[in-house]
Amino acid sequence: MASIFLLGFVLSIIFIILTLIISQKDQRKLPPGKVGWPIIGETLAFVSSPEKFIHDRMTKYSSEIFKTSIAGGKMAVLCGPLGNKFLFSNETNKSITTWWPTSITKHMIFPYEASSPSSIVEDHSFFKLEGMQHYVSIMDSMAKEHLEARWAPHQEVKVHPLSKEFTFALACRVFMNYDNPEQVRELAEPFFDVAKGILSVPLNIPGTPFNGAVKGGAIIKEKLQQIIKNRREELQKKMKMKKGDRDLLSRLLASYYCDENYNLSKEYDIANKIIGYLMASFYTTSTTITFVLDNLALHPEVYDNVYEEQLEISKSKGAGELLTWADIQKMKYTWNVVCESMRLTPPSQGAFKEVLTDITYAGFTIPKGWKVSWSVHSTYKNPKYFNDPEKFDPSRFEGNGPPPFTFVPFGGGPNMCAGKEYARIEILAFIHNVVTRFKLKKANPNEKIVYTPEPIPVEGLRICLQPHEK
Repeated sequence: MASIFLLGFVLSIIFIILTLIISQKDQRKLPPGKVGWPIIGETLAFVSSPEKFIHDRMTKYSSEIFKTSIAGGKMAVLCGPLGNKFLFSNETNKSITTWWPTSITKHMIFPYEASSPSSIVEDHSFFKLEGMQHYVSIMDSMAKEHLEARWAPHQEVKVHPLSKEFTFALACRVFMNYDNPEQVRELAEPFFDVAKGILSVPLNIPGTPFNGAVKGGAIIKEKLQQIIKNRREELQKKMKMKKGDRDLLSRLLASYYCDENYNLSKEYDIANKIIGYLMASFYTTSTTITFVLDNLALHPEVYDNVYEEQLEISKSKGAGELLTWADIQKMKYTWNVVCESMRLTPPSQGAFKEVLTDITYAGFTIPKGWKVSWSVHSTYKNPKYFNDPEKFDPSRFEGNGPPPFTFVPFGGGPNMCAGKEYARIEILAFIHNVVTRFKLKKANPNEKIVYTPEPIPVEGLRICLQPHEK
């Protein structure tokens, strides 16, 4: 009898516990969706076709929010302009923070040390508009040199690899005053390997993109440490450790070195910043340049308008005179073309964050520790925001442009991409030099695009070049 009573008591306790668990689960209404396979999640589906991935799940689960698993973490994807606005605004109240996949944080980033206030000031002041204006002439001259050496000798070029080469070399020059061609190439190769594996399945097996990212990250860390050590010694020897130094590396070293607590972890923080800026500066800008030129080759009437705008600027310059900030400001139609290219073929698919405390959105709970993401594909081709969305139409960016939070190539809110002006000047200076020198024609009009998840022309975007008559 006692044993029956004991069994009944145990079953009652189990029932109560299960009831509590179920009620708790009901109280925490999670976003709809699925997380896919263990470890792999839905990473492969996202990487291979990010636009289809987002559209399919918005249709199946919710146009506001759905859950998934990408790059090893449970994730809630917030959709539409309201989702974008929510994430951009919540980055300031400490409920959401930036998150990077394991391929970056574990194998490419040095042990984390919180940035000092002075270093943050140096970052922001470097990328301010007035600071970037000083680099217009450098970007223009490097574009001219690159086209003369790598484009002009050929009747046909592969735009994508060449644009990566140019944008990475420019970033090395601007951020680190590092311009030895051979050394830049040696540093570029591991960065390109890491870029291929950023959102890969985290399986460290030889031959996989993740394995390539791991190896590339190790090389980058070793080379960056040596570059920083050499620069620090050089600045100390020359007594030039001043905050006014132009390149970002020198300015960061000056800022940190003035700190009485300067130590190795400070140099790690500098290295992490330089790694982040180098990755961001070439990864998306090279893709943007590629598809702007693709669209100029596909749409002769658009090319003619860009050429006319750029030719007027070119005619206003004296022999050997380089572009200025005033010239960049005149490139309004060209920038509309760049924006429309980024809308139709986004160089970045969005961004990832991590939830630091339970948050609620659209009636659903996103638990602490989950990742959250916004995606350009929830708005860029939505006819609600962009009429006839598949049409290439730069005029949609005239006047006030698209509705707020529908076109967000640089993010938004207080944490909008610091390098927005850097990217804008770089892209416009490069396009100016290409169109004033060459007419463009696609060698293969049917060249396919694959995603990694960045869009990549399978043949590198083969373009036939026809120099303008002088």
